Amino acid sequence: MSKEETVSITINIPRGLSEKVNERMKKMGFTSIQHYIAHVLQQVVAEEEQEVYTKEEEEKIKERLRAMGYL
Repeated sequence: MSKEETVSITINIPRGLSEKVNERMKKMGFTSIQHYIAHVLQQVVAEEEQEVYTKEEEEKIKERLRAMGYL
């Protein structure tokens, strides 16, 4: 986790989910659930911030891919 300021919050999750999160966290090499959850939340936020193409842009991309024989 980065050196930026952190805040402390409490959340309640189902026991089964907690057990799965702990298993996955350990498999991925995280030493604390806080670091793992912060990592997962950063990924979710980053996915939502990714550029989305307009319909026109998507059509232009598809046309180029068709012209190259990929579609």
